[in-house]
Amino acid sequence: MKLTFKAPLLLLILISFNAVAQKNHSFEIKDGYFLYDSKPVQIHSGEMHYARIPKEYWHHRLKMLKAMGLNTVATYVFWNYHNTAPGVWDFKTGNRNLAEFIKAAGEEGLFVILRPGPYACAEWEFGGYPWWLQKNKDLVVRSYNQPFLDSCKVYLSKLATQVKGLQVSNGGPVIMVQVENEFGSYVSQRKDIPLEEHRKYNKAIFSLLKESGFTVPFFTSDGSWLFEGGTLLGVLPTANGEGNPDNLKKAVDKYHNGTGPYMVAEYYPGWLDHWGEPFNRVSTSDVTAQIAKYLENGISFNFYMAHGGTNFGFTSGANYNEEHQIQPDITSYDYDAPVSEAGWATDKYIAVRELMKKYVKDPLPVVPAKIPVIAIPEIKLNRAVDVLDMKKEIKPVNGDKPLSFEELNQGTGYVLYSRRFNQPVSGKLQVKGLRDFAVVYVNGKKAGVINRQENKFDLDITIPFNGTLDILVENMGRINYGEQIVQNTKGIISDVLINDFTITGGWQMFGLPFEKEPETESYPEKNRAGRPVLYSGTFDLMETGDTFLDMSSWGKGIVFVNGHNLGRFWNIGPQQTLYLPGCWLIKGKNRIVIFEQLNDAVHQSVSSEEKPVLD
Repeated sequence: MKLTFKAPLLLLILISFNAVAQKNHSFEIKDGYFLYDSKPVQIHSGEMHYARIPKEYWHHRLKMLKAMGLNTVATYVFWNYHNTAPGVWDFKTGNRNLAEFIKAAGEEGLFVILRPGPYACAEWEFGGYPWWLQKNKDLVVRSYNQPFLDSCKVYLSKLATQVKGLQVSNGGPVIMVQVENEFGSYVSQRKDIPLEEHRKYNKAIFSLLKESGFTVPFFTSDGSWLFEGGTLLGVLPTANGEGNPDNLKKAVDKYHNGTGPYMVAEYYPGWLDHWGEPFNRVSTSDVTAQIAKYLENGISFNFYMAHGGTNFGFTSGANYNEEHQIQPDITSYDYDAPVSEAGWATDKYIAVRELMKKYVKDPLPVVPAKIPVIAIPEIKLNRAVDVLDMKKEIKPVNGDKPLSFEELNQGTGYVLYSRRFNQPVSGKLQVKGLRDFAVVYVNGKKAGVINRQENKFDLDITIPFNGTLDILVENMGRINYGEQIVQNTKGIISDVLINDFTITGGWQMFGLPFEKEPETESYPEKNRAGRPVLYSGTFDLMETGDTFLDMSSWGKGIVFVNGHNLGRFWNIGPQQTLYLPGCWLIKGKNRIVIFEQLNDAVHQSVSSEEKPVLD
């Protein structure tokens, strides 16, 4: 006999409050149900990624999910976020303390769904893969390839040592683990690979997860029409983006012995955003109507995203389509989610919360207070350093041709490609292998911009006798989704041509990774319009709070505040402000460094606002 959805829903709400107790429990997928300590429960989950939220705000954001009526939090684990360099692992510093995040979720009465990949997608740099995997020419990502599987084994083993003790059977809040991610979609795109090879790979990842020490139930997630390529025998298939309960049940029953439980592992209350494209929105009425449909039909679900957060630093990934070789993701991962980028309760949040009240008997917790917000009218920038002058202090790599970031052992940031010409040349510069954005200079004067996002790979130039060509190239994030994930090298990855003639010999490459706040004090002050500049300054605060730096009058670049890389800005929008968490500010003196690549106008100051600006 089928139980009504209200009873198991109430049960899970009650159980979730006890999840923090260090007492062993059981969680099973059996007889068409999710069973917690042998009792049917439903999962009402919200996705948020610890890597996209300052650690100081984890509890606040988890409380927001709980107050919205949810009982579970789902999170990806990004391999490259923890494997910070070859052989270097970090599960402890700052936002990287995954175990602490999981414990925090349990303390807030939430279960945890872990999504360790190894492939994550998530609009994250390279879908979570470490960039240096590409340096091994024998390694093929996301395939039944021994060097790749060996690397995956190391990653999953390292991960398991951090979190396997936090599974529900050990008294922790982790109830389920995902195998790979949307693999059926990848199978549909890579028809050049035999289906049996795809399945061997998927089974191998499943085996590695179990061997690493994960014992809770596993699941896969795909579009319901893609289950054929992504499902595994004995593993619960869940559907991403499926709004029709009948379609969901039909697909799950076909691949899961004719039974549920039924879950939408990614329900999209918003959508991702790219630079140069309009900000995506999903209406509140559409969201509440769909969630009501899930609730009425007893379907478990996971908001993707419940709270998006921010692509701090160089963590944002990219997509592509027929019109653009690359579509870089913006810094904000607001996602039009119920909880905004800064952790605010939106109208969508309030509407979902009111809906959930109708289906949950226990009173929902009070919505957490909004973190204080401040505005900073003027931050004076009292130093400016010409980045082209930094060539004098950086040891270059010499080559007959330009080398990729990977060949230069650099993962992110910028590389300055430089060459001196002993004869004058004039004509069309072609950089068909540009990855991804470049400002071109001749004798230090800006000649123009070439840009993979706009499919613009050539530029008319004139180089005089004994002239210097400089090409400042930015990696705007490796592609995180689709078949091109296997073609993700950055920098200049093909010959540079002028008038169809290859320019060989005499290339110098200067790395500007900017993984940390760049040092500027030892360089002379210089600021000329059109040249790349590092601006810096300090500002004093009596009180701290969240704020949004207004970059609408700037061109393109990145911002550091007190050593934290806030991410990219770009005047093509839709994002015009950068979220600055108040927990990264201090009472007293604060420091800011802005790298402006275009510098079409000299800047004297920057200000902040109390709310974000999105075109």
